[in-house]
Amino acid sequence: MAEGDKIPITLHIGFFAMIIGMFMSILDVQIVASSIRQIQAGVSASGDEIAWVQTGYLIAEVVGIPLSGFLNRVFGLRRLFMMSAAAFTVSSVLCAMSWDLDSLIFFRCIQGFVGAAMVPSTMAAAFTLFPGGRSMTQQVMIGMVATLAPSIGPTLGGWITEHMSWHWLFLLNVIPGIAAVILVWMYVPRQKGETHLLRRVDIVGLAAMAMMLGAFEWVVEEGPAEGWTQSSMIIRWIFYCTVAAAIFFYRAVRAEHPIVDLSVFKDRNFASGAIVGAVVGFVLYGSVYALPLFLGQVQGYSALQIGQIMSVSGVAMFIGGPIGGALTRRFDPRLVLGSGLILITIGVMGNAHMTHESSFNELFWPQALRGIGLILTMVPTTNLALGTLPPARVANASGLFTVCRNLGGAVGIAFLNTLMLHYNSLHKQELSAGMSIARPEVQTWLSQASSRLQAAGVPDPDASAMMQLGQRVQLEALVMTYNNLFTAMAMASALAFLVVFILRKPNPAAGPVAAH
Repeated sequence: MAEGDKIPITLHIGFFAMIIGMFMSILDVQIVASSIRQIQAGVSASGDEIAWVQTGYLIAEVVGIPLSGFLNRVFGLRRLFMMSAAAFTVSSVLCAMSWDLDSLIFFRCIQGFVGAAMVPSTMAAAFTLFPGGRSMTQQVMIGMVATLAPSIGPTLGGWITEHMSWHWLFLLNVIPGIAAVILVWMYVPRQKGETHLLRRVDIVGLAAMAMMLGAFEWVVEEGPAEGWTQSSMIIRWIFYCTVAAAIFFYRAVRAEHPIVDLSVFKDRNFASGAIVGAVVGFVLYGSVYALPLFLGQVQGYSALQIGQIMSVSGVAMFIGGPIGGALTRRFDPRLVLGSGLILITIGVMGNAHMTHESSFNELFWPQALRGIGLILTMVPTTNLALGTLPPARVANASGLFTVCRNLGGAVGIAFLNTLMLHYNSLHKQELSAGMSIARPEVQTWLSQASSRLQAAGVPDPDASAMMQLGQRVQLEALVMTYNNLFTAMAMASALAFLVVFILRKPNPAAGPVAAH
């Protein structure tokens, strides 16, 4: 198909099927988040043990994603996606059929690893199956899925668990998975694979990469709770990660056929886009993590109420997606990217001034601005990072780009957890120091509270008033802590704005990959 030819509708159908698979893969990272308690009861696990249902998936996925570039060369894009989607669907059924915690964690690890290729394969398809300059609609769809799926995952998971059972969190993937495999088989052109590469795979580099990424993901997940360097286990795994990283990077540079081609980072646009992608991952996953916690811990909101507030950013992404595509097509993508980062910064800073009375109305505009900013950032970032590369390098680069975004989210959440522990303790100390009963203001508050409690018939109103004061201190310390977290995310997005000046405007000249 030449660049001027009309793109057949069947190709659009095939690509949409790939979008379905990508959506499932990203959604399953967060869909269990709000249903952990129900799953914990179903498999009789402790609180620490059940966390591995999510952690295991993340570790397996982050190990599998970089392999997509190599596997794309071996099997071809179409066959790789079909294999990944089919295995993901089967493993989803196995997760639903789990009989205990060990089996569920094992199947979740398989699910994360085998489904990892769907995200970078879909990103690669947008640039290789469509002529240069005509893939903007596909890029918009990818951006919307990449930002929307993590946002609605916890809400959708909570609704499914409440109205059905936690098993349906995984059975939900069956019909879309089967449909994706069939439609891609029917409508996506075949690409010739290089199966002979399997005989020359760098086993040492593969093992080192798996160890490096797996250990790194585990460390950032467990580090905040373990006190980082206060834990001998964390120190030991940091050492393992460092050794594995040294071996992997050595093999990536010296091996004749490295498992991952890191030379793509020499491209200025890709390296800069990967940095922005990591920051976007931090803000995206960080806000989806922090805001529901605030609403649950401070406001005492239910899953449905939290979902209503979180849905604002989702609606904003739907509205902003086509706008972002149109702006990126018409104007310099760097201007759109800069505008998106500014909106993200303003939106996140809006969440940095919350109180214990903040509700839907106060949180509406920060959510809306952040949602629009995220989609306005995601579309041009993908275009700038991958749009200057030749088609042969896009598959490998899309995997590395996805890894950078996911690791940005993982490191970001670990950073937020560390900040949360630090600032919560600090604010409690500061507020407690100012709550001396010798102060007239404190005496007045306690007297008024005691009078109210006595009128309500509460026994020992003085002690109850002191307890209320302590609870108020803890509540205000928690509010101040969450404001600090959103300030940190706003600073990160503001600093990412500086990267815009490094980027160069893409000038894609490549057509689609030829079908065979």
